[in-house]
Amino acid sequence: MIAFAVLSLLLPTLVSAHGYVAQVTIDGTVYKGNPVGTTPTVDSVIRQVNTNSPVKGATNPDINCGAGAQLAKDVANANPGSTVEVLWSGGTSGTSPWPHNTGPIMHYMAKCDGSCASYNSTNAEWFKISELGLESNDQTWYQAQLQSGSPATVTIPSTLAAGNYLLRSEIIALQLAVTEGGAEFYPACIQLSVGGSQTGGPTSSEEVTFPGGYTDTDPGILTPNIYNPPITYTFPGPPVAAFVSGGSSSSGSGSGSSASPSSSPTPSSAPSTHSPTPSSPANVGGSPPPSSASSSPTPTPTSGGSGSTCRRKRSLTSGAQTNVNASSKSRMHKRRLGGSH
Repeated sequence: MIAFAVLSLLLPTLVSAHGYVAQVTIDGTVYKGNPVGTTPTVDSVIRQVNTNSPVKGATNPDINCGAGAQLAKDVANANPGSTVEVLWSGGTSGTSPWPHNTGPIMHYMAKCDGSCASYNSTNAEWFKISELGLESNDQTWYQAQLQSGSPATVTIPSTLAAGNYLLRSEIIALQLAVTEGGAEFYPACIQLSVGGSQTGGPTSSEEVTFPGGYTDTDPGILTPNIYNPPITYTFPGPPVAAFVSGGSSSSGSGSGSSASPSSSPTPSSAPSTHSPTPSSPANVGGSPPPSSASSSPTPTPTSGGSGSTCRRKRSLTSGAQTNVNASSKSRMHKRRLGGSH
């Protein structure tokens, strides 16, 4: 009853409070994104989405890179160990803070076949490089820090092999996830070219496709006790890949190259020093873009819709559990990997 009372108070703001990735900063260089549902005016490294509304349903093809995600024209240079600050914004113009405060922040990477500016990510093989959940013992989510305008910060693995990669930044908002299909997925993809001379990478068992990496009933996605502390939270999807420094995760705060959202001021806009790779916008890993742009899209979530042109290469159910309480914190991982189909 308490949970439903809380939801009834929050619902008016939850319906309209959505967002997207407005800006990315890599080692101090700022890359602006294009506002949702508009004609692109910036040669961005961020794949533009057509709505600030969440993706609903783990089998929705938009869970790949976001709703109607388009190929971006530019590719950002990065190196193993580079710091990437992902600025999540509320609304549609990139000027409002992120509105939600409950749920994990996770980052994945996938190698592009050729330049990421022309790579269709529908069947990309994603491996996890970081996960952030609950802060230590106070039952506060790291996601709450984004509400103050702090970016979600992640480090490119220091042993990652050079190549072209998509960085997938994902927030799962859990305020409605007490029932199946209530979780709100916010994925976003950033196009990178990673230099260096390292050779590290994931094993095939650590990779998943999207859709395919989650189900709507996975622990950490279906969370009926989310408002009944102390919270025991399970990160969905695969564990952080073993080659990432500190590979196995622990205690809600994440591991590997995970880092707390930065509290430092976000740099003002700065021009990219990287030459754009010509490419016409194209829908990748999601549903078709709308026939006309809208600056204030109406949320039209769908629960568990398949309708996907993607073929699930593999599905993975994570049983990785994170216990957070005042006296102890531990985590067990149990994974079951399904076959290709």
